Amino acid sequence: MAIPLPNFVALDSTSLAGAAYDSEHLILSLQFHNGAIYSYFDVQPQVYQELLSASSKGTFFHGSIRSRFRFHRLT
Repeated sequence: MAIPLPNFVALDSTSLAGAAYDSEHLILSLQFHNGAIYSYFDVQPQVYQELLSASSKGTFFHGSIRSRFRFHRLT
């Protein structure tokens, strides 16, 4: 069972199901189609906006988020 994310935005992506962003704490939470949810820390709002507007969300994630930010798996 997935954890409900506040401000969840569904993403048109083959790997990412959706995203939620906490602008006060700079935390980006991403839910993958396999059900896993990860939170990434110290993510600036611009990075979140770039993810939302990227033509390939998965490619953007792998190139600009995955190995650049500290993270914690929630599920």
